[in-house]
Amino acid sequence: MPSISCRLHARIMDNNLLTLMAFFWPKPPHLIFVMVDDQGYGDIGYHGSDIHTPALDQLAAEGVKLENYYVQPICSPSRSQLMTGRYQIHTGLQHSIIRPRQPLCLPPDLPTLPERLVEAGYATHMVGKWHLGFCRPGCLPTGRGFQSFLGTLTGSGDHFSYQSCDGAEACGFDLHDGDRPAWEMSGNYSTLLYIERVKQILRSHDPRTPLFLYLSLQAAHTPLQAPDHFLHHYDSQSNRLRRHYAAMVSCLDDGISQVVQELKTRGLYQNSVLVYSSDNGGQPLSGGSNWPLRGGKGTYWEGGIRAVGFVHSPLLKRKGVVSKALMHVSDWYPTLLGLAGSRGSLHGLDGHNVWRSISEGRPSPRTEILFNIDPVSRKPGEPYDKALILNGFGIWDTAVRAAIRAGDWKLLTGNVGDGDWIPPQALPDGPERWQKLEKQRNAPGKSVWLFNVTADPYERFDLAEARPHVVKHLLTRLAEYNQTAVMTKNPPDDPMADPELHGGVWSPWLGPDGQEQDGRKERMMKIKHCKLCKLKALFKKVGSRLQRNTLF
Repeated sequence: MPSISCRLHARIMDNNLLTLMAFFWPKPPHLIFVMVDDQGYGDIGYHGSDIHTPALDQLAAEGVKLENYYVQPICSPSRSQLMTGRYQIHTGLQHSIIRPRQPLCLPPDLPTLPERLVEAGYATHMVGKWHLGFCRPGCLPTGRGFQSFLGTLTGSGDHFSYQSCDGAEACGFDLHDGDRPAWEMSGNYSTLLYIERVKQILRSHDPRTPLFLYLSLQAAHTPLQAPDHFLHHYDSQSNRLRRHYAAMVSCLDDGISQVVQELKTRGLYQNSVLVYSSDNGGQPLSGGSNWPLRGGKGTYWEGGIRAVGFVHSPLLKRKGVVSKALMHVSDWYPTLLGLAGSRGSLHGLDGHNVWRSISEGRPSPRTEILFNIDPVSRKPGEPYDKALILNGFGIWDTAVRAAIRAGDWKLLTGNVGDGDWIPPQALPDGPERWQKLEKQRNAPGKSVWLFNVTADPYERFDLAEARPHVVKHLLTRLAEYNQTAVMTKNPPDDPMADPELHGGVWSPWLGPDGQEQDGRKERMMKIKHCKLCKLKALFKKVGSRLQRNTLF
C-alpha cells in the first residue's frame, strides 16, 4: 500500500500536471456573435454618424475595428455563409433571400456552425432573427444545432405584434420559443425582449461549459419602430425615417452594453470573444446611411457589402487598433471553430481562419472574395454577342450578375443595382428629397465595372476600359469559380405554407425530409374554396401598417 507521503507527492504531481495543461490548453472561450440587421456603414458613431452609439464605440475602441470586412448585400445570403462557411454558389442559395413560403432552407448535408460547436462541447443558444428557411422541422434553429431558440423565422415583421406578411396574400404570427409560438410575449419590443432573454441565458449558464450565443437582432430592419424614450433622443431630427431608424440603433446599442455587463457580472467576460457584424448595408430610403460609400442594401457596390464590424475580447493580443486585413462573413465559421478547439475537418470551406490577423495583426490568409454569381439574374433574351464576346472577351457572360474582389481590385458584372452616393442629409421629408441625390447613370449596354477599392473605396473611378488585363483576369476567376457551383435552388412558393392553415402562425408545413404532412389534399381544397383568405390577409397587413403609423 503506498505511503501517505507517496500519495501526497502523486497528488501534487497531478495538480502540477493539471496546471500545465490549463496553461498550454486554455479553456475554450465563450463566443458571442451579434448580428444586426440593415445597419449601414455610416450608422455607427466611430464612422462619424449622427446616431449615438456610445457602447458600441467603446467596445470597438477597446477591441479591433474591422475596416476591410465584407458581408453579402441581403439577409439570407450573409446568414447562410456565417452558418456554413461556404459561398452561396456552394449551397444553392445564389439567387436571393429565402422567402417565407419557399420550401427551401440550409442544405441538410452541410454541418452548421452550432452543430460543429456542440460536437466541441459547447452549449449553443440563438436569440433573434433566423431567416434561413423553416419548411421542415429539421430546418428550424433547434434542428440545426441550437439547443434553445427565441426569435422569428421570417425576414421581417412588426417589432411589437410579431405579425409578418409575405406579400398581400399571407400574414401570420412569427415569434417562437423553441418550436412553439410565443403568443404570450407579443407586445414586447423585439430588441428589449431579445436582450432580456440573452441576460437570462447568461445568468443560468454554467461557466465551466463553453458557450456559443448567437444574438441576431431584427433592428434596424423595417418596420421602423422604437420605444418612445429612445425616439426622444432624436427630437431635433427632421427626417422622420432617420429619426426612427436612429432610435432603433440607439436601443440596440444600449442592449449590447447590458449584455457585456451581464458577461462581467457572471464571470464570463474574461474568457469571452464578442463579434459584432451587420448583415448587409443600410437602406437609405428606410433611414439608413452608407455614406460615403456608394450604393446600399441589395447591391454589390461597397455600400451594400462593406460592413460595420469589430471584435471585442480580453483575449486579443492587440487592442485598440484598426485592422485592414481582408475578411468576409464566411470566415467566422473556421475562425470560431479554431477558437473552440474543434478538431473536425474544414475541407470544402470557402472561409479562412482569420483570428491571427485580428488578434496579432498578421496578414490575412484571404486574398480574394467571391461575392456571388447569380445565374437566375440573367434577363431572358439578353443577347450573348455583346455580353459574352465583346464585354466579356469571350471569357464570361457579363449579363450574369456577379462580383469578385482580388487584392485591391473589385469587378462587377450584370445588373449590379443602383450606384448612387447618398449623404444622410439628402433625404429630408417632402418632395425635395429626390433633388439632392448624386446619381450615376451608366452607358447603354454597359455590363462590366472595375475599381481599385484600396485607392478608390468610394468607387468613383471605373477603370474597366483602362485596365483590360485586370478585367480579363477577374473574368477568368469568375469562370473558374462557376465551374464549382451547384445548381441554384429557387423553388416557387408553396400555398401550403399559408399561416391560415397553421393556426395563424408561420411554422413548418412539410414533414421530415420534405414529406408532405397529412391532410394536404384537404387543406389544398380549403385554399381553393377560401375566397376570403387573400382579403383577410390584406386586412391584416393594412391593420399592421396602420398600427405602425401611429408610432411615428
